[in-house]
Amino acid sequence: MDCTHVKIKSPGGDNVEVYQNRKGFFSINVQTICDANLKIQDIVARWPGSSHDSTIFNNSAIRSKFERDEMKNSILVADSGYAQCSYVMTLVGNPHTVIDPLSGISTVAVDRYNESLIRTRNTVERNYGVWKSIIVATAVLHNIACNFREITPRVSTEVESSIRITDFSNPEDNRTIRNAIHHTNRKRFLRYFQNAV
Repeated sequence: MDCTHVKIKSPGGDNVEVYQNRKGFFSINVQTICDANLKIQDIVARWPGSSHDSTIFNNSAIRSKFERDEMKNSILVADSGYAQCSYVMTLVGNPHTVIDPLSGISTVAVDRYNESLIRTRNTVERNYGVWKSIIVATAVLHNIACNFREITPRVSTEVESSIRITDFSNPEDNRTIRNAIHHTNRKRFLRYFQNAV
């Protein structure tokens, strides 16, 4: 899971500054969740550029589904812009926060956990690269629609929810990894990587 800024023209009006992001240009901050095949599983595309990634997630329908335990054996891998919780895994920034004498978790386990998250999160970054490369194609389609005087659809919650969450489980996954994913908190993942040492 991550967010990316989609550049827009200044929308004008009294609240124009909320669309200006930290990089100084006007944008919509778009949150997506993708799977290992770069397929977008969830999208939220209605927040102005000044919105923080965690604000978008905290107000999203997908977070509510996780809170209601509708996502069962699923977790999200995210960067430090999101808060660590039982269903959102983030990097361990300071190993001393999770390593104590009774935990049995070593620095090696923390390093492996972090490396695993970095490699897993790389898919959302690659997804943005692929997605942005097809924006030109969508612009061409938009112009064709304009030439035929098609009505531009309004982006609504219903349009966003037309991208359905699919089952994140993969029947080919190793049983040990599936069991580790079932226990969705950081210490259990770290113990998994400790056992792999």
